[in-house]
Amino acid sequence: MKGTSKTKNRRAAGKTRRAVSAGKQRKPPRRHLKTRLRARTVADDVTLLVGTRKGVWFLHGDARRASWSVEGPQFLGHIINHVVLDPRDRRTIVMAAKTGHLGPTIYTSTDCGKSWVESKRPPAFSKQADGQSARAVSHTFWLTPGHETEPAVWWAGTSPPGLFRSSDHGATWESIDGWNENPMYPKWVPADSGTPDGALLNQIVIDPRDAAHLYIATSTAGVFESIDKGRSWKPLNRGVEANFLPDPYPEYGQDAHCLGLCPQRPDRLYQQNHCGIYRIDRPDDAWERIGKNMPAEVGDIGFGIIAHPRDPDTAWVFPMDGTMVWPRTSPDGRPAAYRTSDAGRSWQRQDRGLPRQQGWFTVKRQAFCCDTQQPLGLYFGTTGGELWMSSNEGGTWKQIAAHLPEIYSVSAVTMA
Repeated sequence: MKGTSKTKNRRAAGKTRRAVSAGKQRKPPRRHLKTRLRARTVADDVTLLVGTRKGVWFLHGDARRASWSVEGPQFLGHIINHVVLDPRDRRTIVMAAKTGHLGPTIYTSTDCGKSWVESKRPPAFSKQADGQSARAVSHTFWLTPGHETEPAVWWAGTSPPGLFRSSDHGATWESIDGWNENPMYPKWVPADSGTPDGALLNQIVIDPRDAAHLYIATSTAGVFESIDKGRSWKPLNRGVEANFLPDPYPEYGQDAHCLGLCPQRPDRLYQQNHCGIYRIDRPDDAWERIGKNMPAEVGDIGFGIIAHPRDPDTAWVFPMDGTMVWPRTSPDGRPAAYRTSDAGRSWQRQDRGLPRQQGWFTVKRQAFCCDTQQPLGLYFGTTGGELWMSSNEGGTWKQIAAHLPEIYSVSAVTMA
């Protein structure tokens, strides 16, 4: 009976087509950075891949990013946590879904979203020996394409915090036991830890110079680093506060919301944490709390952070109210992005075009992103189903879609 339902779901999803309406310091190889960081001209049309609580939508911008058409939904009724285009071919899309009573799975499209194939073996923890607590993947939260030298590789982070790798464009997934079966796992992921959506391995970042050099962000233990493709891990949390723990500066135990690596200077990372905004410049192993330079009445709490793909001194955050019971909405109902152009020494408010009052936005960590155009475009989606964009690096904002389901993720891409 379940097999029949799954087949029907695949057919229903396939029928949805084009419904258009309004550690060590390394010197990066120059050729890699040139390929990855070319500033696209406005002739390269931007598409937004939007994952929601009730399906996936595509928004297609014109050449000037002035008008947008909406395509979708596909997979209506399914929870779509993350939708990501492979920048190595600009045709393959991998999507993390939770399909109702059928549970968590992965879908792959090799034709820019016209058709989809479900994973034969989605991420799953290894079977435990008798007497050990079994773990089951609740959902895949994050997807990252592999290094450009590994064209078929993808990485996935799950809830509970698990790390998985695919070598065949998402068709099958293997457990990274260096994390999932690490003897320290019970301490890194305590049984009573987590977020309102469950404990998460919520991001995987790959050094563009070295496929073996990885960073992960977790909601239970903070940031970790591996220099051997995930076989071993060490915490990277020095200087990061965890004010909800008896020791406010532990080796691990922080809640790392989002990381932003600077491709032009891969030894620089920005972090939006549950307890502030930070920057680190490797090989240093201590983070600096640059969020202390934010306006005191706004604070430095939020979910997402964007590192400018061409300027390592520039980054953006979208603050959330972190006072008292942590409302997770725009402070005082006045949404705004904040930009630094000097690596966090100062911040500028960017709210032109956004509601000046009664704008109680919640923007999740995957729902704040940028494109690679010149000038850079910024995009965010809200839990109220609104999509906003700026075509001038945050100078002005406009709403480009409304009335969508709760938005989980937004990715700005240029398809082949």
